[in-house]
Amino acid sequence: MNTHTPATEPAPESAWFKSSYSDGTGNSCVEVAALVGRVGVRDSKLQSGPALVVPSAAWSSFVAFASA
Repeated sequence: MNTHTPATEPAPESAWFKSSYSDGTGNSCVEVAALVGRVGVRDSKLQSGPALVVPSAAWSSFVAFASA
């Protein structure tokens, strides 16, 4: 079963926030949105493009792995 869903409008604009690791030049920017039971991830340079929506548990696992 595929639990990762591409979405073009998973959350309102006000729900998205940029990663604190994104640089100030507009490069390497990722935005995330906390949704009910899911997390949206998108490229901040392509806000009208698709977003990846994953279960909250999958996002938490990814962040824990990336932080180690």
